[in-house]
Amino acid sequence: MQIAIHNWMRAETLESTLQRISALGYTHLEIQGAPESYDSSQVKELLEKNNIKCWGSVTLMLEERNLLAKDPDQRKRSVEYVLDLAQMVADLGGKVISFVPATVGKIIPDARPEEEWEWAVEGVKEVYEFTEANGLTIGIEPINRFETYFINRGAQALALAEAVGPNCGVCLDTFHMNIEEVDMFETIRQVGSRLVNFHVADNNRMAPGMGKLNWEKIMATLKEIDYDKVLSVEFCPPIDRTPANPYPNSIDEAPEGLSPEQLKFLQDHGSTAVTEDFYTMLTKRSIEQLKPFL
Repeated sequence: MQIAIHNWMRAETLESTLQRISALGYTHLEIQGAPESYDSSQVKELLEKNNIKCWGSVTLMLEERNLLAKDPDQRKRSVEYVLDLAQMVADLGGKVISFVPATVGKIIPDARPEEEWEWAVEGVKEVYEFTEANGLTIGIEPINRFETYFINRGAQALALAEAVGPNCGVCLDTFHMNIEEVDMFETIRQVGSRLVNFHVADNNRMAPGMGKLNWEKIMATLKEIDYDKVLSVEFCPPIDRTPANPYPNSIDEAPEGLSPEQLKFLQDHGSTAVTEDFYTMLTKRSIEQLKPFL
């Protein structure tokens, strides 16, 4: 296996991220799902310069982005966003789209379950046509109930993937599985060959190894199902504003280049802008924990 990391967890230039992860031994990047923010030709140059490959991207389903919206125009715009993201990944030579169908932070439905299921299948199928034609793979990602009411468990993501097409896959995340699954190891086995991406963070969403998850057993279970692709690091550290904070210099009080949308996404995930030293420590701890299994 190889190791990737996301770049949505800290506001900094892409070049800064790539320089850091290259020096630490990462091989891939799962680039922030903001195609409007990147020039693919410039990103390709930076990736090559730092000897990093694009693994894929994760959908940032914020604000009006929602495949389950009652408004058909809103659903159409949401599909167009994912198609733009998929085109960016294709241009960068990436492989996977980690796909959350509904708005992150929306926990109350607007329609009947059968309506929403139909809209989800319809919307993902539109993207699936593009990914099939361009050598990409979709991974439906379950996230926890506090971030969405739709697709919280591996079995649900598997059902949606099967409804979309034979090459539609699932992306699992250890942090979310620890909350929602009865047995995360059995979930990994159930998803089996449909597992196309694997996000890693500990139970507290700190770097792998900084919580209580059993990484030896997680990696052994991935080996059982012959998953040999990429481990994609996606920590999102909780922020402690009390005197009990074990990392007192972790909060970046004057972040540069942090858009209101990015800040809201971090805050919705229980985090905020973090300092470079704190972020570098988490990035380093992640690869140190996972490297023996690669």
